[in-house]
Amino acid sequence: MNETKNIFVTIIGRPNAGKSTLLNLLVGERIAAVSSKPQTTRTRITGVLTEGEIQYVFYDTPGKHKARNKLGEHMMKAVSDSVDDMETALLVCDCTKPVSDIERDLIASFKNRADVLLILNKIDLIEDKTELMKIIADHAKIFDFKEIIPISAKSGDGIDILKKYLREHAAAGPHYFPDDSFTDQPEKVIMAEMIRERALENLSCEVPHGIAVTIEQLTERDSASGEPVLDIIANIYCERQSHKGMIIGKGGAMLKKIGSEARAELEDFFEIKVNLKLWVKVKEGWRNKEALIKNFGLT
Repeated sequence: MNETKNIFVTIIGRPNAGKSTLLNLLVGERIAAVSSKPQTTRTRITGVLTEGEIQYVFYDTPGKHKARNKLGEHMMKAVSDSVDDMETALLVCDCTKPVSDIERDLIASFKNRADVLLILNKIDLIEDKTELMKIIADHAKIFDFKEIIPISAKSGDGIDILKKYLREHAAAGPHYFPDDSFTDQPEKVIMAEMIRERALENLSCEVPHGIAVTIEQLTERDSASGEPVLDIIANIYCERQSHKGMIIGKGGAMLKKIGSEARAELEDFFEIKVNLKLWVKVKEGWRNKEALIKNFGLT
């Protein structure tokens, strides 16, 4: 029997760099919400992949930004705690954008850590690949990265190179998660995140950032034909009464659209027919209320 190995990898970067897309790709399951809206990830999410004797444990963190409320403060604490605890780090940068002050701050926090890899994401958006060499050179001046790996988390380009590095640097040690697990997130959390993701993509302006989703009821039953059905009742919380109207939409159209898209994703992920009911409730200014932030599982 081969000796078991493990490697713990922290994924960090600024909002919208593609961290959650990368996590989902590496794990092979959609465990983190992905949206074109910034600050989609709110807590540290653990992804697990076991291949043979090696277990990879990935930590996806919120995008580093300037906190403007108590929720933002909790998100930034999750980032700083992850940096303090990290063994191997993937700094994910959008290669179509110049190095930002946020990324410079993150790099400054690395100090003398040896295993920091720069992941230049979104190379699929660069037509002139000679430009990519200049981008790599510019980033290389900032920090002595262990490796600089250009990738596309969208298409999968470069992922094999990243996986090869991680595989070669796994250390002897036990598997801390069951070999068939892909996250430590409870089912209800995954469900809530899928619903929130669809809300994020369908709503505009400030509304998505003031949304939280909780699963209030989860039961499994057999339909009249004997087919298993998952009944899910979820609450979508928002911060203002005006936002509630936008989430529901004219004649309930927006809420139906969010529900329909979320139901399809839930059925695909859990491989069971889903009956989803959504309710919209208002919790004024919840992002600045510690008790509600904790109640929504965001601490």
